[in-house]
Amino acid sequence: MASHRSYSADRPSAARRLTTARTALVTGASTGIGADFARRLASDGLDLVLVARSADKLEALAESIRSDSGRHVTVLARDLGRSGAAASLVDEVDALGIEVDFLLNNAGFGTHGPVALADPDRLSDEIRLNCEVLTELSQRFLPGMTSRRRGTIVNVASNAAFQPLPQMAVYGATKAYVLSFTEALWHETQGTGVRVLALCPGPTETPFFAIAGEDFARTKRTTTQLIDTAKRALADGRPSVVDGTYNALLARVGVRFLPKRVALWAAAKTVGSRS
Repeated sequence: MASHRSYSADRPSAARRLTTARTALVTGASTGIGADFARRLASDGLDLVLVARSADKLEALAESIRSDSGRHVTVLARDLGRSGAAASLVDEVDALGIEVDFLLNNAGFGTHGPVALADPDRLSDEIRLNCEVLTELSQRFLPGMTSRRRGTIVNVASNAAFQPLPQMAVYGATKAYVLSFTEALWHETQGTGVRVLALCPGPTETPFFAIAGEDFARTKRTTTQLIDTAKRALADGRPSVVDGTYNALLARVGVRFLPKRVALWAAAKTVGSRS
């Protein structure tokens, strides 16, 4: 396996590709992390299946990728939050004769504010998309990967996964689930030829904060930095990675040494309203 030094931000050679897989499926592909990851995967020589709700945005992205890379891009506009949508997506991909060897489970969203004042249906949708759909897609695509003895699953968690997050309680809890599930899946797939990674971004330059309803981030990392972090972690065979040195120290070291009450107070201050 290539060392992390072989992974650079320039146009990759065959030795620098994310994977030797033929096709990558990206959920939440219309904007932000999903869209930029899709572009990088295509530049690494993979064909794509792009999944999100907005057909117009997906088609525009697909045309741009086809023009830039010459890769084959399939657009499947789907609301994965709907009941049965994940199973239907897998069935359609199978019917198209597409073998998915790189799965990026990026679809998800966050809500901001006290649980008592939240829309219960919105919270249920958040849990379903962030946890249930991610789990189902991972499980349904994994047997094919293991039978071919190659494949990669990247599940997008968050640095919010490492501590309870007042004002974003459900979001933080869903990402803690993603982290735990994915790290366990990493262990289960050892020796199968399948790589699994929980990717934990901190605040990143995406539409996330507009959807959540509050932009509390003082500084943000770029999606390019995040994708480079993922490439290094995959090359190193790590079960999870936090993007950014400061974010990693805060998530994996700082929270452990704070009394719980102090950690909760600090977390609430971090995601509190700036208005």
